Amino acid sequence: MKTLYVLRHAKSSWDNPNLADFDRSLNERGLKTAPFMGGIMLKNNLLPELVLSSPALRAKETAELIKVSANLQSEVKFDEQIYEASPQTLLQIVSELDETVDSAMIVGHNPGLEGLIKILTGEFQAMPTAGLAVIDLETESWSKIDSESGKLRALFNPKEESKRQ
Repeated sequence: MKTLYVLRHAKSSWDNPNLADFDRSLNERGLKTAPFMGGIMLKNNLLPELVLSSPALRAKETAELIKVSANLQSEVKFDEQIYEASPQTLLQIVSELDETVDSAMIVGHNPGLEGLIKILTGEFQAMPTAGLAVIDLETESWSKIDSESGKLRALFNPKEESKRQ
């Protein structure tokens, strides 16, 4: 079985309207929420072997903060295809993962991430900023994942998790 962690970037800043979307950084809330979610991952032993992230600044910052706060030993790779990717493109990226990796996390953007979850599980799940979905894939091979080949094990919403703390 393979496990895919799907993480939407944390809350980004809209302070500078002249800044390109790709270059928007995390705002104050995002800078707190990303490490908080990394702590949730560590506490629940949700530790991917590989992290693939959009290179957009807000996703990159989220991935790096998660890596540190979850104490991940995994490598973080940046893939330009993830930025503004369709659900089908995200599925293709995941299906090309190295077979020696049993668990991976993709850090990206909506609406692509919600669409990827829908393809893999058959369920629509709203993904808030810094939301994390954990999907168990009923396969031994990334290349064999397809429509509804996964089961949503857990969904972590930062607002709901902060109420439990």
